Amino acid sequence: MDTRTRKILGKAASYGIPLIVSAGLCYVLFTSIDFGEMAAIVRSQCRPQWIAAALAVSVFSHVLRAARWRIQLRALGLATSLWEITLSVFGMYAVNLVFPRLGEIWRTTFVARRSGAPFAQVFGSMIAERMCDTLTVLALSAVTFACASGHMLDYLHGSGAETAARVATALSSPWLWAAAVLAAAAAWLFVARSRSAAAEKTRGLLRGLWKGFAVIASMPGRGLFLLLTAAIWGCYFLQLYLAFFAFPFTASLAAGPGGTLAVLVTFVMSSISMGVPSNGGIGPWQWAVIFALGSYGIAATAAGAFANVVLGSQTLMLIALGLFTFATITITNKHNTPQHKK
Repeated sequence: MDTRTRKILGKAASYGIPLIVSAGLCYVLFTSIDFGEMAAIVRSQCRPQWIAAALAVSVFSHVLRAARWRIQLRALGLATSLWEITLSVFGMYAVNLVFPRLGEIWRTTFVARRSGAPFAQVFGSMIAERMCDTLTVLALSAVTFACASGHMLDYLHGSGAETAARVATALSSPWLWAAAVLAAAAAWLFVARSRSAAAEKTRGLLRGLWKGFAVIASMPGRGLFLLLTAAIWGCYFLQLYLAFFAFPFTASLAAGPGGTLAVLVTFVMSSISMGVPSNGGIGPWQWAVIFALGSYGIAATAAGAFANVVLGSQTLMLIALGLFTFATITITNKHNTPQHKK
């Protein structure tokens, strides 16, 4: 197979697999629940003012993300306005709806051109930012599952999901985690000591990632960076918490005993689902939310109504922000010249 064919197949897989995953999961989702009943629930029970409030918080979180990234760019000596970085974040999410993960490349290219900086330098800062988000999700997941593991295991056993229950039980085994630690140690020794080309390439990649991440510890404004990270994820949680009040069945869950933990479980499950390749989380996100709400006794049809309204409104908002962003860039592009902070 020649290089050109491999590139074509690689691009087809990069864009085709997420689309297939989204379409497949949506097909299963809409054929496993009563769509008419779900639509009736939305028409009769949805309180749109809570969805609007959640979307407002979502837009604010994007601005906070732009402000956080600006701290990194300033540490690299790049002078880019908060407005331009905010546009890059809006555009990133819009591009990801059509071409998953390409949005990160687009926003890096946009900011690099506007600041007159090397692409690699801006890209490294973006990787470090994403690594911080990954660590945040892992930390939230660990805390949430530690608090709600008993509840989740009881639900899996009680729902008849035997395979899932066995998997969950296995994940709680100390032997599994011990084996994982040994495997990680063996992989580390191979990477650290092997002289093979694969090990050399892996070491170079790890050094680059670490360099991009380590600059956060020494850059000016690192305290504000961490504070903004907490604020961003706090906004994400608040967004979902507000959305819970859009329907009576989720509102009673959020306002009842253990309601905050129920929202947190749903939040973490939905955040993890975003790691599944798909267009804007469509498909995996609904499945994760329906599973989480089902563990608290909410029927799949009602949970599906909630999940589709929340994700649907979010998707429409991202499309609107994307159109606004690209229209603004088109109108103002000729008036912008690259600037580099000396």
